[in-house]
Amino acid sequence: MSQVLHTPPPTQAPAAEDLAALAARHGLSVSGARPSLPEYIGQLWARRHFITAFATAKLTAQYSQAKLGQVWQVMTPLLNAAVYYFIFGVLLGTKHNVPDYVPFLVTGVFIWTFTQSSIMAGTRAISGNLGLVRALHFPRAALPISFALQQLQQLLFSMAALIVILLVFGVPVALSWLLAIPALVLQFTFNAGVSMVVARMGAKTPDIAQLMPFVLRTWMYVSGVMWSIDKLANKDSMPHIVTVLLELNPAAVYIDLMRFALIDSFHAKALPPHVWAAATGWALLAGVGGFIYFWKAEETYGRG
Repeated sequence: MSQVLHTPPPTQAPAAEDLAALAARHGLSVSGARPSLPEYIGQLWARRHFITAFATAKLTAQYSQAKLGQVWQVMTPLLNAAVYYFIFGVLLGTKHNVPDYVPFLVTGVFIWTFTQSSIMAGTRAISGNLGLVRALHFPRAALPISFALQQLQQLLFSMAALIVILLVFGVPVALSWLLAIPALVLQFTFNAGVSMVVARMGAKTPDIAQLMPFVLRTWMYVSGVMWSIDKLANKDSMPHIVTVLLELNPAAVYIDLMRFALIDSFHAKALPPHVWAAATGWALLAGVGGFIYFWKAEETYGRG
């Protein structure tokens, strides 16, 4: 007699709904699942001390290998300002008809550098820290925010040199200098929001970091760092829509606010209409929008 081998019927895999119900019954959740937005904000607030400590440590280590050390925090923007003064102020003559051109230029360079450095650091916030992202569980938004905070700390160091330059060139101390505080708060919010946008983009496509310097250089040239948007806007040959776009450029808005706060010859008439509303709007749009955009991809960072 021949033996008939009977194979057991194939078992059917449990449905996804059954697995979900089973996990819920035993209190299990998806590993690395994205928390709700209020929970995510709470996690970030709980790690606020880590964010500030991480930013300070990165700032301290940035020039640790250089002989002049932290002096480069001030020297780098000052050297950039000297180069721009020679090229734009002397060779191209943009200093004519711009009162206090050196304070005007240095303020623009320092404030622009804050935005530029925050965004450049943000592009590598995730892709450049994969070891940390994969080893520890924490809200990933802490990284781009800490990099923006690092650049704010560096700007505050540089502000000491800026104040000296203002005094040397005869700009008096005024109560309007206090307006620099809300202007910097709004700019930091904007920078952090944009940093979170490019951090998510850079996490998926690291080549963004190679493209960003060209984008930022173009942005700098249309932001009135080295020349006066107000003087250009008063020319009859300039189309009105171009003038509006130049004046509402967020980088130009924050630069103009700081010039208005610090330089007495930069009068309110040089500011675009509703400048504080524009600065607040850009900060909310970038800060809130960038945060939500980054949070939506929270569970994907460090994978793949």
